[in-house]
Amino acid sequence: MNWGILILFIAIILFGVLAFRGISALILAPLVTCFVLIFAPIFAGQDIAILNGLKTQFMPAAAKYVSSYFLVFFVGAIFGAVYQFTGAAKSIAKWLAGMCQGKFVAPIIMCITGLLTYGGISGFVVFFVIYPIALQMFRSANLTRRLIPAAISAGCWTWSMYGPGSPSIQNVIPIDILGTTPTAAFVPSLIATVASFVMIFVWLEYRARSFSKRGFYFHDDRMRTQLSPEELQEDDPNEVLPNPIVALIPIIVILVLFNAPIFNGAGLPVETSVFAGVVLAVILFFPRIEGGINGWVKIFNKGAADSGVSILNTAIVVGFGGVVQNTQGFTDLVASLQKLEMNPLIFVMITVAVCAGACGSASGGMGVAFNALKDVYAALGANFEYVHRIGAIAAGTLDTLPHQGAQITLLGICKCTHKEAYFDIAITQIAIPFITCFFFIALASMGL
Repeated sequence: MNWGILILFIAIILFGVLAFRGISALILAPLVTCFVLIFAPIFAGQDIAILNGLKTQFMPAAAKYVSSYFLVFFVGAIFGAVYQFTGAAKSIAKWLAGMCQGKFVAPIIMCITGLLTYGGISGFVVFFVIYPIALQMFRSANLTRRLIPAAISAGCWTWSMYGPGSPSIQNVIPIDILGTTPTAAFVPSLIATVASFVMIFVWLEYRARSFSKRGFYFHDDRMRTQLSPEELQEDDPNEVLPNPIVALIPIIVILVLFNAPIFNGAGLPVETSVFAGVVLAVILFFPRIEGGINGWVKIFNKGAADSGVSILNTAIVVGFGGVVQNTQGFTDLVASLQKLEMNPLIFVMITVAVCAGACGSASGGMGVAFNALKDVYAALGANFEYVHRIGAIAAGTLDTLPHQGAQITLLGICKCTHKEAYFDIAITQIAIPFITCFFFIALASMGL
Protein backbone atom coordinates (compact mmCIF):
# COMPACT_ATOMS: atom_id res chain seq x y z
CA MET A 1 0.00 0.00 0.00
CA ASN A 2 1.27 3.47 -0.90
CA TRP A 3 0.88 5.44 2.31
CA GLY A 4 1.44 8.77 0.56
CA ILE A 5 -1.57 8.20 -1.71
CA LEU A 6 -3.63 7.00 1.25
CA ILE A 7 -2.84 10.21 3.16
CA LEU A 8 -4.14 12.26 0.24
CA PHE A 9 -7.40 10.30 0.12
CA ILE A 10 -7.82 10.69 3.88
CA ALA A 11 -7.25 14.43 3.48
CA ILE A 12 -9.93 14.62 0.78
CA ILE A 13 -12.40 12.70 2.97
CA LEU A 14 -11.53 14.92 5.94
CA PHE A 15 -12.10 18.00 3.79
CA GLY A 16 -15.49 16.68 2.68
CA VAL A 17 -16.72 15.60 6.12
CA LEU A 18 -15.77 18.87 7.81
CA ALA A 19 -17.25 20.97 4.99
CA PHE A 20 -20.42 18.91 5.28
CA ARG A 21 -20.48 19.95 8.94
CA GLY A 22 -20.58 23.59 7.84
CA ILE A 23 -16.98 24.67 8.44
CA SER A 24 -15.87 27.44 6.08
CA ALA A 25 -13.37 26.67 3.33
CA LEU A 26 -11.30 29.58 4.65
CA ILE A 27 -10.70 27.53 7.79
CA LEU A 28 -10.76 24.08 6.23
CA ALA A 29 -8.19 24.59 3.47
CA PRO A 30 -5.28 25.62 5.73
CA LEU A 31 -6.38 23.09 8.37
CA VAL A 32 -6.39 20.11 6.00
CA THR A 33 -3.23 21.43 4.37
CA CYS A 34 -1.51 21.21 7.76
CA PHE A 35 -2.69 17.60 8.01
CA VAL A 36 -1.05 16.84 4.65
CA LEU A 37 2.13 18.72 5.57
CA ILE A 38 2.43 16.77 8.82
CA PHE A 39 1.69 13.24 7.63
CA ALA A 40 2.70 13.14 3.95
CA PRO A 41 6.39 13.92 4.66
CA ILE A 42 6.52 11.29 7.43
CA PHE A 43 5.72 8.50 4.98
CA ALA A 44 8.07 10.00 2.38
CA GLY A 45 10.93 10.12 4.87
CA GLN A 46 11.12 13.92 4.75
CA ASP A 47 11.38 16.60 7.42
CA ILE A 48 8.22 18.19 8.75
CA ALA A 49 8.06 21.89 7.85
CA ILE A 50 4.48 23.08 8.32
CA LEU A 51 5.05 26.83 8.31
CA ASN A 52 7.48 26.61 5.42
CA GLY A 53 4.97 24.58 3.41
CA LEU A 54 2.21 27.11 4.08
CA LYS A 55 4.46 30.00 3.04
CA THR A 56 6.19 28.47 0.03
CA GLN A 57 3.48 26.22 -1.43
CA PHE A 58 0.02 27.02 -0.04
CA MET A 59 0.07 30.82 -0.22
CA PRO A 60 1.87 31.15 -3.60
CA ALA A 61 -0.67 28.79 -5.24
CA ALA A 62 -3.60 30.74 -3.76
CA ALA A 63 -2.04 34.10 -4.62
CA LYS A 64 -1.33 33.02 -8.20
CA TYR A 65 -4.97 32.06 -8.69
CA VAL A 66 -6.14 35.44 -7.37
CA SER A 67 -3.63 37.26 -9.56
CA SER A 68 -4.69 35.33 -12.67
CA TYR A 69 -8.47 35.37 -12.30
CA PHE A 70 -9.53 38.19 -9.98
CA LEU A 71 -10.68 40.40 -12.85
CA VAL A 72 -12.82 37.56 -14.24
CA PHE A 73 -14.58 37.14 -10.89
CA PHE A 74 -14.79 40.92 -10.40
CA VAL A 75 -16.53 41.87 -13.65
CA GLY A 76 -18.73 38.76 -13.45
CA ALA A 77 -19.92 39.66 -9.96
CA ILE A 78 -20.57 43.27 -10.98
CA PHE A 79 -22.59 42.09 -13.98
CA GLY A 80 -24.54 39.71 -11.76
CA ALA A 81 -25.31 42.45 -9.24
CA VAL A 82 -26.57 44.75 -12.00
CA TYR A 83 -28.89 42.05 -13.33
CA GLN A 84 -30.10 41.14 -9.87
CA PHE A 85 -30.98 44.60 -8.60
CA THR A 86 -32.38 46.01 -11.85
CA GLY A 87 -34.70 43.02 -12.22
CA ALA A 88 -33.18 42.10 -15.59
CA ALA A 89 -32.39 38.52 -14.56
CA LYS A 90 -35.85 38.09 -13.05
CA SER A 91 -37.43 39.47 -16.21
CA ILE A 92 -35.67 36.88 -18.40
CA ALA A 93 -36.52 34.10 -15.95
CA LYS A 94 -40.23 34.96 -15.75
CA TRP A 95 -40.44 35.35 -19.53
CA LEU A 96 -38.99 31.89 -20.09
CA ALA A 97 -41.06 30.41 -17.26
CA GLY A 98 -44.22 31.73 -18.88
CA MET A 99 -43.49 29.73 -22.01
CA CYS A 100 -43.83 26.36 -20.29
CA GLN A 101 -47.46 26.94 -19.18
CA GLY A 102 -47.07 24.65 -16.20
CA LYS A 103 -45.32 21.84 -18.13
CA PHE A 104 -41.73 20.63 -17.81
CA VAL A 105 -41.29 22.88 -14.79
CA ALA A 106 -38.07 21.39 -13.37
CA PRO A 107 -36.31 21.22 -16.78
CA ILE A 108 -37.43 24.78 -17.59
CA ILE A 109 -35.80 26.03 -14.37
CA MET A 110 -32.61 24.28 -15.50
CA CYS A 111 -32.89 26.03 -18.88
CA ILE A 112 -33.36 29.44 -17.24
CA THR A 113 -30.35 29.13 -14.95
CA GLY A 114 -28.25 27.75 -17.79
CA LEU A 115 -29.09 30.66 -20.06
CA LEU A 116 -28.26 33.21 -17.37
CA THR A 117 -24.93 31.62 -16.46
CA TYR A 118 -24.03 31.04 -20.12
CA GLY A 119 -24.50 34.78 -20.46
CA GLY A 120 -21.93 35.56 -17.79
CA ILE A 121 -24.02 35.93 -14.63
CA SER A 122 -22.49 34.37 -11.52
CA GLY A 123 -24.06 31.11 -10.40
CA PHE A 124 -24.33 32.40 -6.83
CA VAL A 125 -26.36 35.39 -8.04
CA VAL A 126 -28.57 33.06 -10.08
CA PHE A 127 -29.33 31.01 -6.94
CA PHE A 128 -30.92 33.97 -5.17
CA VAL A 129 -32.70 35.31 -8.26
CA ILE A 130 -34.18 32.03 -9.45
CA TYR A 131 -35.18 30.37 -6.17
CA PRO A 132 -38.31 32.50 -5.56
CA ILE A 133 -39.37 31.98 -9.19
CA ALA A 134 -38.76 28.23 -8.95
CA LEU A 135 -40.74 28.12 -5.72
CA GLN A 136 -43.77 29.74 -7.36
CA MET A 137 -43.57 27.48 -10.43
CA PHE A 138 -43.21 24.31 -8.36
CA ARG A 139 -46.14 25.32 -6.18
CA SER A 140 -48.35 26.03 -9.21
CA ALA A 141 -47.44 22.63 -10.69
CA ASN A 142 -47.72 20.94 -7.25
CA LEU A 143 -44.22 19.44 -7.57
CA THR A 144 -42.02 18.48 -4.64
CA ARG A 145 -39.46 21.03 -3.42
CA ARG A 146 -36.90 18.20 -3.23
CA LEU A 147 -36.13 18.72 -6.92
CA ILE A 148 -35.56 22.49 -6.82
CA PRO A 149 -31.82 22.41 -5.86
CA ALA A 150 -30.96 20.02 -8.70
CA ALA A 151 -33.03 22.00 -11.20
CA ILE A 152 -31.28 25.26 -10.30
CA SER A 153 -27.71 23.99 -9.99
CA ALA A 154 -27.85 21.68 -13.02
CA GLY A 155 -28.22 24.74 -15.22
CA CYS A 156 -25.35 26.56 -13.52
CA TRP A 157 -22.68 23.86 -13.30
CA THR A 158 -23.11 21.59 -16.33
CA TRP A 159 -23.70 22.43 -20.01
CA SER A 160 -23.56 26.21 -19.49
CA MET A 161 -20.19 25.80 -17.75
CA TYR A 162 -18.43 23.59 -20.27
CA GLY A 163 -20.25 24.45 -23.50
CA PRO A 164 -18.16 25.97 -26.33
CA GLY A 165 -17.96 29.75 -26.15
CA SER A 166 -19.09 29.99 -22.52
CA PRO A 167 -17.50 32.86 -20.56
CA SER A 168 -17.30 30.62 -17.46
CA ILE A 169 -14.04 30.48 -15.52
CA GLN A 170 -13.79 26.78 -16.42
CA ASN A 171 -13.64 27.79 -20.08
CA VAL A 172 -11.15 30.60 -19.40
CA ILE A 173 -8.53 28.64 -17.41
CA PRO A 174 -7.61 26.33 -20.34
CA ILE A 175 -7.30 29.36 -22.62
CA ASP A 176 -4.68 30.86 -20.30
CA ILE A 177 -2.79 27.65 -19.53
CA LEU A 178 -3.10 25.65 -22.77
CA GLY A 179 -3.31 28.51 -25.27
CA THR A 180 -6.60 27.31 -26.75
CA THR A 181 -9.73 29.26 -27.74
CA PRO A 182 -13.21 29.59 -26.15
CA THR A 183 -14.67 27.29 -28.80
CA ALA A 184 -11.92 24.64 -28.60
CA ALA A 185 -12.91 21.35 -30.31
CA PHE A 186 -16.13 23.04 -31.39
CA VAL A 187 -17.97 20.22 -33.18
CA PRO A 188 -17.56 17.42 -30.58
CA SER A 189 -18.00 20.01 -27.81
CA LEU A 190 -21.30 21.20 -29.24
CA ILE A 191 -22.60 17.66 -29.74
CA ALA A 192 -21.56 16.60 -26.22
CA THR A 193 -23.07 19.75 -24.70
CA VAL A 194 -26.41 19.16 -26.43
CA ALA A 195 -26.35 15.51 -25.32
CA SER A 196 -25.67 16.60 -21.73
CA PHE A 197 -28.53 19.11 -21.88
CA VAL A 198 -30.95 16.48 -23.20
CA MET A 199 -29.96 13.89 -20.57
CA ILE A 200 -30.44 16.38 -17.73
CA PHE A 201 -33.75 17.63 -19.18
CA VAL A 202 -35.09 14.07 -19.45
CA TRP A 203 -33.88 13.10 -15.96
CA LEU A 204 -35.46 16.11 -14.25
CA GLU A 205 -38.79 15.53 -15.99
CA TYR A 206 -38.67 11.80 -15.21
CA ARG A 207 -37.96 12.51 -11.54
CA ALA A 208 -40.71 15.12 -11.30
CA ARG A 209 -43.27 12.63 -12.60
CA SER A 210 -41.85 9.84 -10.43
CA PHE A 211 -42.11 11.94 -7.27
CA SER A 212 -45.72 12.85 -8.07
CA LYS A 213 -46.68 9.22 -8.69
CA ARG A 214 -45.21 8.27 -5.30
CA GLY A 215 -47.20 10.96 -3.50
CA PHE A 216 -44.52 13.61 -3.06
CA TYR A 217 -46.08 17.03 -3.69
CA PHE A 218 -45.24 20.67 -2.97
CA HIS A 219 -46.67 20.62 0.55
CA ASP A 220 -44.76 17.83 2.25
CA ASP A 221 -44.77 17.38 6.03
CA ARG A 222 -41.95 14.83 5.70
CA MET A 223 -39.41 17.53 4.81
CA ARG A 224 -37.30 18.71 7.72
CA THR A 225 -37.78 22.45 7.10
CA GLN A 226 -41.17 23.90 6.23
CA LEU A 227 -41.63 27.17 4.36
CA SER A 228 -42.57 30.39 6.15
CA PRO A 229 -45.75 32.33 5.25
CA GLU A 230 -43.58 35.00 3.61
CA GLU A 231 -42.05 32.46 1.25
CA LEU A 232 -45.48 31.19 0.26
CA GLN A 233 -46.69 34.63 -0.83
CA GLU A 234 -47.41 35.15 -4.50
CA ASP A 235 -45.23 37.48 -6.56
CA ASP A 236 -46.53 41.01 -6.98
CA PRO A 237 -48.39 40.86 -10.32
CA ASN A 238 -47.93 44.62 -10.72
CA GLU A 239 -44.16 44.50 -10.41
CA VAL A 240 -42.60 46.37 -13.31
CA LEU A 241 -39.61 44.55 -14.81
CA PRO A 242 -37.41 45.38 -17.80
CA ASN A 243 -38.42 44.11 -21.20
CA PRO A 244 -36.91 40.58 -21.40
CA ILE A 245 -35.70 41.12 -24.97
CA VAL A 246 -33.84 44.25 -23.87
CA ALA A 247 -32.48 42.33 -20.88
CA LEU A 248 -31.02 39.74 -23.24
CA ILE A 249 -29.05 42.31 -25.26
CA PRO A 250 -26.04 42.69 -22.89
CA ILE A 251 -25.81 38.89 -22.56
CA ILE A 252 -25.75 38.49 -26.34
CA VAL A 253 -23.13 41.24 -26.62
CA ILE A 254 -20.88 39.43 -24.11
CA LEU A 255 -21.10 36.15 -26.01
CA VAL A 256 -20.44 37.84 -29.36
CA LEU A 257 -17.46 39.86 -28.14
CA PHE A 258 -15.95 36.84 -26.37
CA ASN A 259 -16.28 34.51 -29.36
CA ALA A 260 -16.28 36.58 -32.55
CA PRO A 261 -12.90 36.90 -34.34
CA ILE A 262 -12.64 40.68 -33.98
CA PHE A 263 -9.38 41.00 -32.07
CA ASN A 264 -6.31 39.66 -33.88
CA GLY A 265 -8.42 36.85 -35.29
CA ALA A 266 -9.93 35.97 -31.91
CA GLY A 267 -12.59 37.23 -29.54
CA LEU A 268 -11.95 39.85 -26.88
CA PRO A 269 -10.69 38.68 -23.47
CA VAL A 270 -13.49 37.56 -21.17
CA GLU A 271 -12.81 40.44 -18.77
CA THR A 272 -13.23 43.00 -21.56
CA SER A 273 -16.31 41.26 -22.96
CA VAL A 274 -18.13 41.13 -19.62
CA PHE A 275 -17.11 44.71 -18.78
CA ALA A 276 -18.69 45.83 -22.07
CA GLY A 277 -21.84 43.99 -21.00
CA VAL A 278 -21.79 45.80 -17.65
CA VAL A 279 -21.48 49.22 -19.35
CA LEU A 280 -24.31 48.43 -21.76
CA ALA A 281 -26.54 47.12 -18.95
CA VAL A 282 -25.97 50.26 -16.87
CA ILE A 283 -26.93 52.42 -19.85
CA LEU A 284 -30.05 50.39 -20.61
CA PHE A 285 -31.27 50.07 -17.01
CA PHE A 286 -29.95 53.26 -15.43
CA PRO A 287 -33.39 54.76 -14.63
CA ARG A 288 -34.47 51.60 -12.78
CA ILE A 289 -32.24 52.24 -9.77
CA GLU A 290 -33.41 54.85 -7.27
CA GLY A 291 -30.90 57.42 -6.12
CA GLY A 292 -29.12 57.85 -9.42
CA ILE A 293 -25.35 57.58 -9.16
CA ASN A 294 -25.46 56.88 -5.41
CA GLY A 295 -27.84 53.97 -5.96
CA TRP A 296 -25.60 52.52 -8.64
CA VAL A 297 -22.54 52.87 -6.40
CA LYS A 298 -24.27 50.64 -3.84
CA ILE A 299 -24.85 47.99 -6.52
CA PHE A 300 -21.21 48.14 -7.63
CA ASN A 301 -20.09 47.88 -4.00
CA LYS A 302 -22.25 44.79 -3.52
CA GLY A 303 -20.86 43.16 -6.65
CA ALA A 304 -17.28 43.99 -5.69
CA ALA A 305 -17.77 42.51 -2.21
CA ASP A 306 -19.28 39.34 -3.68
CA SER A 307 -16.34 38.94 -6.06
CA GLY A 308 -13.88 39.10 -3.18
CA VAL A 309 -15.67 36.39 -1.22
CA SER A 310 -16.07 34.15 -4.28
CA ILE A 311 -12.48 34.23 -5.46
CA LEU A 312 -11.05 33.93 -1.96
CA ASN A 313 -13.10 30.80 -1.26
CA THR A 314 -11.86 29.27 -4.50
CA ALA A 315 -8.25 30.46 -4.23
CA ILE A 316 -7.87 29.07 -0.73
CA VAL A 317 -8.70 25.54 -1.90
CA VAL A 318 -6.34 26.02 -4.83
CA GLY A 319 -3.69 26.67 -2.16
CA PHE A 320 -4.51 23.27 -0.69
CA GLY A 321 -4.13 21.77 -4.16
CA GLY A 322 -0.78 23.53 -4.54
CA VAL A 323 0.52 21.64 -1.52
CA VAL A 324 -1.01 18.34 -2.64
CA GLN A 325 0.64 18.48 -6.06
CA ASN A 326 4.07 18.75 -4.40
CA THR A 327 3.66 15.61 -2.29
CA GLN A 328 5.23 12.28 -3.13
CA GLY A 329 1.78 10.71 -2.93
CA PHE A 330 0.49 12.88 -5.78
CA THR A 331 3.55 12.06 -7.88
CA ASP A 332 3.04 8.34 -7.21
CA LEU A 333 -0.67 8.59 -8.05
CA VAL A 334 0.04 10.26 -11.42
CA ALA A 335 2.76 7.68 -12.16
CA SER A 336 0.38 4.83 -11.33
CA LEU A 337 -2.25 6.22 -13.68
CA GLN A 338 0.30 6.63 -16.47
CA LYS A 339 1.33 2.99 -16.16
CA LEU A 340 -2.21 1.92 -17.00
CA GLU A 341 -1.59 3.01 -20.62
CA MET A 342 -5.08 4.46 -20.94
CA ASN A 343 -6.41 6.84 -23.56
CA PRO A 344 -4.76 10.24 -22.90
CA LEU A 345 -8.16 11.94 -22.64
CA ILE A 346 -9.30 9.42 -20.03
CA PHE A 347 -6.12 10.25 -18.10
CA VAL A 348 -7.02 13.95 -18.33
CA MET A 349 -10.58 13.21 -17.20
CA ILE A 350 -9.48 11.21 -14.15
CA THR A 351 -6.78 13.63 -13.00
CA VAL A 352 -8.96 16.73 -13.38
CA ALA A 353 -11.95 15.05 -11.69
CA VAL A 354 -9.83 13.87 -8.75
CA CYS A 355 -8.28 17.33 -8.30
CA ALA A 356 -11.73 18.95 -8.48
CA GLY A 357 -12.99 16.51 -5.87
CA ALA A 358 -10.01 17.21 -3.63
CA CYS A 359 -10.57 20.95 -3.88
CA GLY A 360 -14.38 20.87 -3.83
CA SER A 361 -14.13 23.32 -6.71
CA ALA A 362 -14.33 22.85 -10.49
CA SER A 363 -12.14 25.83 -11.35
CA GLY A 364 -9.78 25.20 -8.44
CA GLY A 365 -9.30 21.55 -9.36
CA MET A 366 -8.86 22.34 -13.03
CA GLY A 367 -6.23 24.98 -12.23
CA VAL A 368 -4.30 22.54 -10.04
CA ALA A 369 -4.44 19.72 -12.60
CA PHE A 370 -3.53 21.82 -15.63
CA ASN A 371 -0.67 23.64 -13.90
CA ALA A 372 0.78 20.41 -12.51
CA LEU A 373 0.20 18.08 -15.45
CA LYS A 374 0.22 20.18 -18.62
CA ASP A 375 3.59 18.72 -19.68
CA VAL A 376 2.40 15.20 -18.88
CA TYR A 377 -0.68 15.69 -21.07
CA ALA A 378 1.59 16.89 -23.89
CA ALA A 379 3.96 13.94 -23.44
CA LEU A 380 1.02 11.55 -23.76
CA GLY A 381 0.22 13.10 -27.13
CA ALA A 382 -3.10 14.62 -26.11
CA ASN A 383 -4.51 17.30 -28.40
CA PHE A 384 -4.84 20.46 -26.28
CA GLU A 385 -8.11 21.37 -27.99
CA TYR A 386 -9.57 18.12 -26.67
CA VAL A 387 -7.79 18.52 -23.32
CA HIS A 388 -9.44 21.92 -22.92
CA ARG A 389 -12.95 20.55 -23.35
CA ILE A 390 -12.61 17.24 -21.52
CA GLY A 391 -10.99 19.13 -18.64
CA ALA A 392 -13.88 21.58 -18.47
CA ILE A 393 -16.42 18.76 -18.42
CA ALA A 394 -14.50 16.59 -15.95
CA ALA A 395 -14.02 19.54 -13.59
CA GLY A 396 -17.79 19.53 -13.12
CA THR A 397 -17.98 15.98 -11.82
CA LEU A 398 -16.37 15.18 -8.46
CA ASP A 399 -16.37 18.85 -7.48
CA THR A 400 -20.05 18.19 -6.69
CA LEU A 401 -19.33 15.81 -3.83
CA PRO A 402 -21.35 16.70 -0.71
CA HIS A 403 -18.66 19.04 0.66
CA GLN A 404 -18.90 21.51 -2.24
CA GLY A 405 -19.57 24.95 -0.82
CA ALA A 406 -21.91 26.03 -3.63
CA GLN A 407 -24.20 23.05 -3.10
CA ILE A 408 -24.28 23.56 0.66
CA THR A 409 -25.22 27.20 0.08
CA LEU A 410 -27.96 26.28 -2.41
CA LEU A 411 -29.45 23.60 -0.16
CA GLY A 412 -29.62 26.20 2.59
CA ILE A 413 -31.39 28.69 0.31
CA CYS A 414 -33.88 26.03 -0.79
CA LYS A 415 -34.39 24.76 2.77
CA CYS A 416 -33.54 21.19 1.80
CA THR A 417 -31.16 18.66 3.35
CA HIS A 418 -28.63 16.49 1.54
CA LYS A 419 -30.82 13.48 2.29
CA GLU A 420 -33.82 15.13 0.63
CA ALA A 421 -32.19 16.63 -2.48
CA TYR A 422 -28.62 15.46 -3.04
CA PHE A 423 -29.41 12.31 -5.06
CA ASP A 424 -30.71 14.31 -8.02
CA ILE A 425 -27.80 16.74 -7.72
CA ALA A 426 -25.40 13.79 -7.92
CA ILE A 427 -27.13 12.33 -10.98
CA THR A 428 -27.31 15.59 -12.92
CA GLN A 429 -23.91 16.95 -11.90
CA ILE A 430 -21.70 13.90 -11.37
CA ALA A 431 -23.14 10.92 -13.26
CA ILE A 432 -24.35 12.73 -16.39
CA PRO A 433 -21.15 14.83 -16.78
CA PHE A 434 -19.11 11.60 -16.54
CA ILE A 435 -21.30 10.09 -19.26
CA THR A 436 -20.74 13.28 -21.26
CA CYS A 437 -16.98 12.87 -20.81
CA PHE A 438 -17.00 9.40 -22.32
CA PHE A 439 -19.31 10.55 -25.09
CA PHE A 440 -16.92 13.40 -25.92
CA ILE A 441 -13.93 11.05 -25.86
CA ALA A 442 -15.72 8.76 -28.32
CA LEU A 443 -16.38 11.70 -30.63
CA ALA A 444 -12.75 12.86 -30.33
CA SER A 445 -11.53 9.34 -31.13
CA MET A 446 -13.54 9.54 -34.35
CA GLY A 447 -11.56 12.63 -35.31
CA LEU A 448 -14.41 15.13 -35.01
